[in-house]
Amino acid sequence: MLPRNLLQRTIVLPDMDDKHDQRDEVQALRQTAWRSWTLGGSAIALAGAALFNRSRSKKAERDRPPIGDFVEVDGVRLHYLDRGSGPPLVLLHGNGATIEDYLLSGLIDEAAAHYRVIAFDRPGFGYSERPRSTIWSPSAQAELIFKALMQLDVERPIVLGHSWGTLAALAMALDHPEEIAALVLLAGYYFPTARPDAALLSPPAIPVIGDILRYTVSPLAGRVMAPTMFASMFSPDVVPANIGQWPLDMALRPSQIRAAAADTALMIPAASELSERYGELSLPIIIVGGVGDKIAHFSDQSAALHGTIASSELVTVAGAGHMVHYTAPERVMVAIDRARTLGSGGANTRAEDDLVHPPGSSAIL
Repeated sequence: MLPRNLLQRTIVLPDMDDKHDQRDEVQALRQTAWRSWTLGGSAIALAGAALFNRSRSKKAERDRPPIGDFVEVDGVRLHYLDRGSGPPLVLLHGNGATIEDYLLSGLIDEAAAHYRVIAFDRPGFGYSERPRSTIWSPSAQAELIFKALMQLDVERPIVLGHSWGTLAALAMALDHPEEIAALVLLAGYYFPTARPDAALLSPPAIPVIGDILRYTVSPLAGRVMAPTMFASMFSPDVVPANIGQWPLDMALRPSQIRAAAADTALMIPAASELSERYGELSLPIIIVGGVGDKIAHFSDQSAALHGTIASSELVTVAGAGHMVHYTAPERVMVAIDRARTLGSGGANTRAEDDLVHPPGSSAIL
């Protein structure tokens, strides 16, 4: 038996496993705290981004109020601009754009001197509505706009589409072949091809996740990416000086980001579906393509469509990119006038022009 004084001096050493447990517990607490701070900081940042984007969206709408009128079709309100007089010419803009794209390019003013120009904000863009209950394929958009034209007493128009808008123009002609006089198609996407940008730009259309993105991150990313995107759209042309007036803040509103993302997601399957019906088309079609187009490659799209549709003519724009209505407005007006002649039953003759390829010809560049 140990003496009492020795017992009093005895130190009970802690078990080594207890030390490890304490260190693990401290580490777990630190990780939990770090996660909490990170999540909390992210939530604050996202909330701040959402408030900032909401403020920019409201300011964009104050700065750019509606410039046209409204027509309601099947419960959907469409914004449109109606200018000039003469044969009706309907303008359908590309993805992410609005009526103002055609104003800024000067096409509306130029065409309105000779035509009654009706330019629409497609569903979800500008001030046109886009109910989430509908899948707004090119055919669905074309049908809505066609009904609007009937309400506006527009008969047998020439329909001009740019980029994604060409799909809606083609769908309208396929579904109402007797009611459309002619098509003018600018820098369109007509056949399914690999498009890496489709995967990058489609996520804001995904329910829930996309809603978070388009109210927080997407508008900020779009603002940063805008100069690069404009350069790509205009290349090999230079970006025009007046592009600073392009309605970027309107395009970066959450509602329009969703519309653009949805159109992007629908683009390849829509081109695949519509391309199976191109053989049905027999109305005059004037195709305008920039040979240097980096968005809808000329040989894969414009030239290929000309080779597919017997009633088409092809206007090539050497050295031009995707935005031919900005960089070659005179070519676009030639195409519109040509569509007017053919659509009204004019003789199948044309002005001598080595950049215009008549029906049945091949595009020799």
